[in-house]
Amino acid sequence: ADVLGHAILENREEGVYAYCYLNDSEAGQAAKEVVEHGDVRSLSIYANQLKQIGQDVIHGVIREVSLVLAGANPGAFIDSVMAHGDGEETGVILGYDEHIMLWHSDEPPAGKKEEKPSEEPGKKSESESEETVEDVVNSMTEKQKNVMYALIGQALEEGSEGKSGGDAQHSDDDEGGASSMKHNIFDKNTKPQGMTLSHSDMDEILSTAKLQSVGSFQDALTLFMEQHAEEDEALAHGFDDIEALFPEYKDLKPGAPELITRDQGWVGVVISGVHKSPISRIRTKNMDARRDDIRAHGYKKGEKKIPSGNMKLLKRTTDPQTIYITDTLERDDIIDITDFDVVAYQYGVMKMTLNEEIAIAIMIGDGREETDQHKISEEHIRSIWNDDDLYTIHYDVDIEAARNEIQGTSTNAHFGENYIYSEAIITAALYSREKFKGTSTPDFFATPHLINVMLLARDRNGRRIYNSKADLAAALNVGAIHTVEQFEGLVRTDKPGKEHLLLGIFVNLA
Repeated sequence: ADVLGHAILENREEGVYAYCYLNDSEAGQAAKEVVEHGDVRSLSIYANQLKQIGQDVIHGVIREVSLVLAGANPGAFIDSVMAHGDGEETGVILGYDEHIMLWHSDEPPAGKKEEKPSEEPGKKSESESEETVEDVVNSMTEKQKNVMYALIGQALEEGSEGKSGGDAQHSDDDEGGASSMKHNIFDKNTKPQGMTLSHSDMDEILSTAKLQSVGSFQDALTLFMEQHAEEDEALAHGFDDIEALFPEYKDLKPGAPELITRDQGWVGVVISGVHKSPISRIRTKNMDARRDDIRAHGYKKGEKKIPSGNMKLLKRTTDPQTIYITDTLERDDIIDITDFDVVAYQYGVMKMTLNEEIAIAIMIGDGREETDQHKISEEHIRSIWNDDDLYTIHYDVDIEAARNEIQGTSTNAHFGENYIYSEAIITAALYSREKFKGTSTPDFFATPHLINVMLLARDRNGRRIYNSKADLAAALNVGAIHTVEQFEGLVRTDKPGKEHLLLGIFVNLA
C-alpha cells in the first residue's frame, strides 16, 4: 500500500533530480492529487550502505524515494538520520527540497517544461526556469546523451521486471578527471559493505533470542546469519566473523580475580586457637591412675601391709615437620600484569592454602596414604580424629536407639527424621562428655549439612526446636558451633577394622 509508483533519478550538480511516475492505484492517484494541489512539495531519497570521505558521501545504495511534507533541511542536503519509521535500519536521507516535477503518463519527459516555484527562497533565475528538458538534453555532448539514454532504458527495463529503481554508473576517468570516487551510488557491481535488516528479520532474530535453547541476542544473530548464508539475503555477505561487531568483554570488578574457595571461616579459629611452643621437640607424660587395683586398704595391726596397684606411665614424643607450599611466576608475566599486584595476590592465595592444610592436619589429618611422599605424618602433627583413645574420645551415634527412645514404634507418625537425628546427636554429645577430662568448654566443628539438619528439627506442631545456632549450642553444651565443609563424607577405620563416618568434633583447642 505504500508503493505509489516509481522514479527515474538523475544526478545533477545541484543535487539528485527525480522523474516520478504515479501508478493507477487508489493511493497513487491520491498522492498525485495532493502533489498537483500543492499540498506536498518535497521528495526524500533514502539510501544506506554508505561510504564517506569526511562529510562527502561517495557511495550508497538507494532504497526508496518518498513523498514528504518537508525535507529534513532546506535545499539539497546529505544527513545521517533515521529512516521513515522507528525500528527500521538507519541510513542517509538524500533530499532535494524543490517543487516536484510531475509528468502525465501520455507525455514523455522530453519537452516538458519544469514548473517554476513561486516566491520561494533560493529560486532559480528566469532564464534557467524557462529552459526546457529538450534544451538541457541538446546541451549535452554525444557521449553524455548515450549515457543518459542507457540509464533511462535500463531503469525502464528493470522497472518492468518489478524493480523499484535503477542503477547507473558514473566515472570521471573517461573525461580525464579525478578518480577519487572509487565507488558511487550508481555502481551496480559494488558489493555491499554493510548489513540491512528488515522488520521481519529483526522480529525473527528477537523471537529466536527469547528461546531458552538460544539464550542471547548474539547467538540468535549468528544463527540467523548461518540459516540465510545461501539465500543472498541481508546477512548473507559482508562479515566472516560476526563476533567482531560485538563490544569487548569488560571486567565486572577490575583488578584481581575473585577467589572461589572452600569454607575458610573455621580455619582461622583453629590457627588462632592452638598455641605455639618454643620447644621444637616435645615430650608429653601422663600417669594413668584410673586402674581398679589402685585402691586404699583398711589397716589391721600385726598384718603385713600390701602396696596398692601400680599406676601406668604414659608418654610420647613428637618431632617437628616442615609444611610448605611453593609456586612459580615468570618475571615477564609479573611485568605484563598491570591490573593488580600478582605477586602479593599469589602469596595471599598460598598463605590461605597453607593455613587450611595445617588446620586440616590438626583436626582430621591430611588424608594422604602413608606411602605418599607429600603426606604430613601423624607422628609429627597428631590429628584429633585419628589420635589414640587416651587423648580422644570416639563415640558412635545410634540413630535407631534414639528413634525407639523418643516414642517407641510410632515415632514416624509424630516426629520427622530431622528431630530424631538431632536428638541422637545431642544424646551422644552429652554422654561422651561424661568421660571428657579436658578443661574449659569445647567448641563443636561439624559439616554444614549436619548443623542444618539439627536446626530444621520440628515438633509435632511444626515449630522449630532450635531457632538459632545459639539455641543449638546451648543444647549441645558447647561454646560455639563452626561449620567445616571439609568434613563431608570422611570415614575412619579403627584397629578392629570397623568404619566410622565423621559427623563432628568437640574440642577445646587451647
